[in-house]
Amino acid sequence: MVSISSKFLAAVLVSVTTFFGGAVYACETLKPGPKGRVVEVTDGDTVLLDNGDKIRLIGMQAPKLPLGRVGFEKWPLADEAQAFLYDFAMGENVRIYYGGARKDRHGRVLGHMFIDDDKSKWAQRAVIEAGLARVYSFSDNRHCLDELMVAERQARADRLNIWQHEYYKLRDAHKPQQLEKRQGHYELVEGRIFGVGDTAHRVYLNFGRDWKTDFTAVIDRRAVKHFDEAGIDLNKLDDAFVRIRGWIDINDGPRIDVTHPEQIEILAFK
Repeated sequence: MVSISSKFLAAVLVSVTTFFGGAVYACETLKPGPKGRVVEVTDGDTVLLDNGDKIRLIGMQAPKLPLGRVGFEKWPLADEAQAFLYDFAMGENVRIYYGGARKDRHGRVLGHMFIDDDKSKWAQRAVIEAGLARVYSFSDNRHCLDELMVAERQARADRLNIWQHEYYKLRDAHKPQQLEKRQGHYELVEGRIFGVGDTAHRVYLNFGRDWKTDFTAVIDRRAVKHFDEAGIDLNKLDDAFVRIRGWIDINDGPRIDVTHPEQIEILAFK
């Protein structure tokens, strides 16, 4: 049996209790940011405020629209995601809260958005609950993801919107040829870890015998500290059944680069 810290288990239990018990509020670790009125909904996870701030709703990824990008193919249900967020937030007074890095390289504000500064009217959770976005995180912006994960699991179990569509289905880690066709796509990949490779520079979670062709999750040595802090010993994940989320790349077979623990859901242990 793989050991896992009491802190990690407690976080999971708190998220489930918070979601299903009475009134639902966002986690309390966020820091107050700007206020404003929503005057434009660019897509399913981006809005513009009347103060000029462009807000990227951190913690989720809605289906993408081309937005003027030549040759970019619209993702399925992108219009529906934009319409949902429009109905939820357009014209509303909102408060942005920070959960880590505050701006991206495009100058967009990165934050969690609440209608009327009401912690029960959380934009990210509403879109994910509707099955119109997936949880999507960065190593420098990881707050409140456990609640969003719970919302995503419920939407997937209920087969809401994107969870009925082939484009967003869970991928099989043990079918590398199919994963190669998803190069450049953000995917959720499930499978049993065949073995763990630990080198001076990286940790490799291998999902097959042939590391040159099989699917692999790759953790840079600098990112291992985040797993240590979460009480997760990567070297003890051999034979664990997991779900990995991230962008598919091809380098000695399909792979996902993992930078923080929230990219790995441990579903069953040895």
